[in-house]
Amino acid sequence: MKIGVTSQNFRTITGHAGKARRFMIFESSDGHIVQTGEFDLPKEMSIHEHPCGGAHPIDGLDVLITCSCGEGFLRKLAERGIKVIVTSETDLLTAVAAVASGASLPLPLAEEDDHGDCQCHCAAGARPAL
Repeated sequence: MKIGVTSQNFRTITGHAGKARRFMIFESSDGHIVQTGEFDLPKEMSIHEHPCGGAHPIDGLDVLITCSCGEGFLRKLAERGIKVIVTSETDLLTAVAAVASGASLPLPLAEEDDHGDCQCHCAAGARPAL
């Protein structure tokens, strides 16, 4: 299983996934988790800015973990065949291990979904079914 995590600081899971440009990539096989890469993308490669039909570096992920995202992000990743998991967990390895084992992660608090006045057409409270 190939798992991506939004991580603007390359240390913790961060939110506002549509504008995220930094991702940590992990692979899980037979109970072993290995970090296989990182993406530090230019602004125009954020999902928010990227053309819908164009290839993207996160293509091929099975799952993407983030702390917050909008409905547009959920739709765009579903079109790419990527399941999105929104969580309040911020520890990368804890979240990746939970997803790899099939365990659930804590849902974000309501205020973590509020993107404020970002004007990015995101929907506060968008949470995928787990």
